[in-house]
Amino acid sequence: MQNTPVYKNRWIGLLFICVSLLVISIDNTILNVALPAISRDLGASSSDLQWIVDAYILVFAALLLTMGSVGDRIGRKRILQIGLVIFGIGSLWAALANSTDILIAARGFLGIGAAIIMPATLSIITATFPREERSQAIAIWAAVFGLGVGIGPVMGGWLLESYAWNSVFFVNLPVIATALIGGAIFLGESRDETAPRSDIPGVLLSIPGLFALVYGIIEAGVVGWTEPNVLVAFGAAVVLLGLFAWWENRAPNAMLPLYFFRNMSFTGANTAMALIMFSLFGSIFFMSQYLQTVLGYTALEGGIRIVPLALTMAVTSALSAQITKRLGTKRTVALGILILSSGLFYMSGFEVSSTYGDIVVGLIIIATGMGLAVSPATDSIMGSVPPNKAGVGSAMNDTTRELGGAMGVAVLGTIMNSRYIADVETLRQQIPILPDDAFSGISDSIQAAHIIAADPRVPDFAREAIISTADQAFVAGMNEAMLIGSAIMLFAAVVAYVLLPNQVQPAGHGVQDESGLEFRDAVPSPALGD
Repeated sequence: MQNTPVYKNRWIGLLFICVSLLVISIDNTILNVALPAISRDLGASSSDLQWIVDAYILVFAALLLTMGSVGDRIGRKRILQIGLVIFGIGSLWAALANSTDILIAARGFLGIGAAIIMPATLSIITATFPREERSQAIAIWAAVFGLGVGIGPVMGGWLLESYAWNSVFFVNLPVIATALIGGAIFLGESRDETAPRSDIPGVLLSIPGLFALVYGIIEAGVVGWTEPNVLVAFGAAVVLLGLFAWWENRAPNAMLPLYFFRNMSFTGANTAMALIMFSLFGSIFFMSQYLQTVLGYTALEGGIRIVPLALTMAVTSALSAQITKRLGTKRTVALGILILSSGLFYMSGFEVSSTYGDIVVGLIIIATGMGLAVSPATDSIMGSVPPNKAGVGSAMNDTTRELGGAMGVAVLGTIMNSRYIADVETLRQQIPILPDDAFSGISDSIQAAHIIAADPRVPDFAREAIISTADQAFVAGMNEAMLIGSAIMLFAAVVAYVLLPNQVQPAGHGVQDESGLEFRDAVPSPALGD
């Protein structure tokens, strides 16, 4: 099969698929570096900055399942090209924004593009690479995504040293142009030739249901888990997603066929992926704050110091396919998660006085575990769905990542904040002369504590006490969150070992739809150089 014209340019095509993926990966992290400059230039409040970040995440997560299904139906190359154009328009819109409201709207529009691009990249790989090469192609895909996560902060820091904040959006344009031109030349079309009519009720239930769920998770991490708007969002999510599951179990043209979940290669890998992202996103969320605010590195210096994580993850991801051939999916994923757990446990011992040498060891350990686990888990998900449903499988993989990551930031962030607030409360006894609004600011965040301490009206003894107490409180909260993240990863390793088959069980190996028909691996329609 691999010698047919269908696959003749598959590896060149993979290059431009990875370029398409890279723009999303970089955009996920590059913006964080620019937030202080955006706050200064546009007068954005903390709430505004939160929405600049969250508008993208909300739209992205809510549309993934729908866009994966649409790609299967209308053509994966076509939907990828459409997504790239939308992302390019959104990047230009964001770069030219002159108010926070316009920037928030542009970020939401970018989320539409990302929700189209992300599942399309992985579904094209799955639909066009033969089974014996697919694991290596997905490993390269995962390596590029990890590399982009590390490149983003460095590129952002470098751009902001010479240019305005909007440069972090302008930089997307040449990358998108490269992906569009290369894709037009080297990517052919593939689609589900037997696609049923659109699952309109599934779309109408899944989009608001996922939006409500992600909104509730994000807001819970900011205002608390018992606030009325959070409870209403979770309630709406339960109702809408419950109705979605009920409908998908009965619909003849289901967008997400629930029989996929009978295959443990699909269910086990999605469960493991959610738990991995829960701990990783929740724990690494603290690292940039730790490096910049506690240890005093600039944005560029902090970004450079994250690079070993990205490089290690890229190398390990690229090698993971060969390791999986030797150990099997179950053992490789479980081993990777165990290594990740040990890395988080190691990092739970960081101190205010820790050196970069201490930090880089922890980064390399967690990157090694991440690289080993994510690629074979992704391959397990994609290998367990029929090729004609590759877009749905990819979208499910991406949705799992987003939900797990958002939940991790919210839950572990709440744990860290609770410890931080409790520990800085001692400042009321240490510095009784400070007004209540200063204590309130210090309790809000470690960044606010450092800003208040820098006020020339604050006495020297109080300045030292504020910085010392806030730094210690933040590190204590971060360590507590990482320790819990480590424990969750230990549980995830057990889950992966118990649920995952050691070899990916393709669709058709005992997995049937509601009519009793088995789905078997099939040659896709021409793609990647037809």
